[in-house]
Amino acid sequence: MPGQMAKGFLAQAEINLKLTYRDKTVIFFNYMFPLIFFFIFAQMFHAEQGGAIVQVLTMVLSIGILGIGFFGAGIRAVQDREANILRRFKVAPISAAPMLVASLLTGILNFLPSALLMILLSHYIYGMPFPQRWISLLLFISLGVLAFRGLGLMIASVVNSAQESQIVIQMLYFPMLFLSGMTIPISVFPNWLQLVAQFIPSTYLVNGMQAIVGNNETLAQNTSGAGALLLTTVLATFLGVKLFRWEKEEKVANSAKLWLLAVLAPFLLLGMYQAHSRDSIVKSKLLARQFQQSRTVLIRGARIFVGDGRVIESGAVLVKNGKIEHVYAGEAPDPKLLHAEAVEAAGKTVLPGLIDVHVHLSSPGGFSQSADAYAANKAMPRALAEYLYSGITAVKSVGDPLDDILKARTLVNSGERLGAELFAVGPMFTAKGGHGTEYLRFIPEAYRKAAEEQIVRTPSTAEEARQQVDALKQVGVDGIKAILETGQSGYIFERMDTAIFRAVASEAHAKALPIVVHTGDSHDVADALNAGVDGIEHGSSRDEIPVALFQQMKTSGVTYDPTLSAWEGFTNVASGSLEPLERPLVLQAAPPGLIESSKKFLQSADGMRMRESIKKYGVDLGIAKRNLMAAWQAGVTLVTGSDAGNPLVLHGPTIEREVELWVEAGLPPEVALQAATYNAARLLRVSDRMGLIKEGHEANLLLVDGNPLKDIKQIESIQSVFLKGERISRSELFDQE
Repeated sequence: MPGQMAKGFLAQAEINLKLTYRDKTVIFFNYMFPLIFFFIFAQMFHAEQGGAIVQVLTMVLSIGILGIGFFGAGIRAVQDREANILRRFKVAPISAAPMLVASLLTGILNFLPSALLMILLSHYIYGMPFPQRWISLLLFISLGVLAFRGLGLMIASVVNSAQESQIVIQMLYFPMLFLSGMTIPISVFPNWLQLVAQFIPSTYLVNGMQAIVGNNETLAQNTSGAGALLLTTVLATFLGVKLFRWEKEEKVANSAKLWLLAVLAPFLLLGMYQAHSRDSIVKSKLLARQFQQSRTVLIRGARIFVGDGRVIESGAVLVKNGKIEHVYAGEAPDPKLLHAEAVEAAGKTVLPGLIDVHVHLSSPGGFSQSADAYAANKAMPRALAEYLYSGITAVKSVGDPLDDILKARTLVNSGERLGAELFAVGPMFTAKGGHGTEYLRFIPEAYRKAAEEQIVRTPSTAEEARQQVDALKQVGVDGIKAILETGQSGYIFERMDTAIFRAVASEAHAKALPIVVHTGDSHDVADALNAGVDGIEHGSSRDEIPVALFQQMKTSGVTYDPTLSAWEGFTNVASGSLEPLERPLVLQAAPPGLIESSKKFLQSADGMRMRESIKKYGVDLGIAKRNLMAAWQAGVTLVTGSDAGNPLVLHGPTIEREVELWVEAGLPPEVALQAATYNAARLLRVSDRMGLIKEGHEANLLLVDGNPLKDIKQIESIQSVFLKGERISRSELFDQE
């Protein structure tokens, strides 16, 4: 009996193949029709300009798989039954099982040559690298053909006429065509529609092929989608055999169509799981991000500020696959020869993306009664989008709640949400009762201990300090921040014991973590330098730092971050100035509600009391500027941090204002801009991939009108922002969910 079934299966497979290759219509739809779509989509999506060819390839393959399943198997089986072709097989020694299995096999044999042809065209015409996971790709394509061909045969088993089959197939085909990412990327759908897409079988077909071709994933990394396709094949084949009919006179009840739900059950269950986990939604977003980053762009005719002090007065930057492919001094080749989109930049300046090495994302910088302004899961991603809108492509958080900042880092750095790349430093090492702990008194006592564990470390011994640094290394922080600050009259703090502080610094170095130190005056700076830190934050706005200390900084390679923006913010609050809230870029980037509530607060009675309190703090912006000037004259490596989150230092265009203050203090614009790019990247220990316009570096770029080297305020005239090669649609940054 098994031998008879095998013979029947082979005979039927041979017949199917012969019939297929004799049928000119089948040959057209299997081979010529996909070719037409391939070249149309390639033209529409500018496939020659980068990773869009992967989208084109997977779109055409997916459409082909749906076609060979629903139309090549489903409708053809119904037509064969109505034309009494199946009746002839009824008298032969063959059962339904080998007929259906043979149909599944011939579907694979018919489709794979077409798929291979598309892959070859993608490589030789549009430059797509050959897939590294050939076996995984061919197996996944085969699973797709089996599943959708099985689904087509299942439809043929539960309909009573060709007309019914057309209706049922169209009801399934069009949602799969338009809601699965096959023709429109899922990432552009509203949130509710992205959830709907998780219940559609072809979503997993598209995602799987894109991940294998574009991201070099294996079949094992796509087990949920592959498993659902395989289970659907098994269910469809089993039920198809049970419900198979040879003659058109044999009718089934309309209720038989409910068996389709059983066949689709794996995807219904998978959709329910994905609606909860959102893994597939995230994967779709990440794949879409990678395709955007892979596009080829030529920024030509621009002045190029390289980042390390060099300037190319007229040149071009070629961006490809998320990185800087080439920097041209003078005229560049024709964009068509480079297969690149041209960005005309005559009269403009291109710089490396700006970097802010000192921000506090858990504080809005303004004054708000809205809980959303302080809700980390909303406020932090929003703030990072504000930075990216402003051309700041990387920021370092210093002292934000640990769990929240690590979640935000994963969310944004993975590409799931667009925003400035985030570096997480903290919690802050300080003394019990030291600066940083004063914020805890505003938290209800029941929650105070948990909050303290998130934002500060207050070791009592050197050994405890080392253990705490080790623990932070284990959770993956990017650096350590410590505080040496006694405050002044009216604002006195406990100061960390210098022996404990030195233990923090030495352990940070032992664990390859850069350590920066918040200082309040020149005495704090001296103790920090003697401990061998990597960076001084704030310096002093209370006294002038001796030249000898700046010389020590230069010799030791310690960076200096004056945070003039924070000192200006305190000054503006004390004077009641609303000017920081009326800068054009602030109005564009910051939440409108936060700006309005901040203005109202500053003009209220509570605002008046705050202004009087801040006046007693003794901030002197003039001293801070003179210290910055002295640091530059001593040859210290300067970096830019804004201390955003402090009063009237709203997240967004922080570094633009910081470098403007530096120029006001007397520094040349090119010095300030180098501090905001290359020097900042060196402090973050990522100068091998960002901070320079250099071949091989990530394409984090800022294109501005005019020449900020002559007029620093041109840094706010932003034309375009690129993050890892993706040209950011700035107007859509605040619509992300």
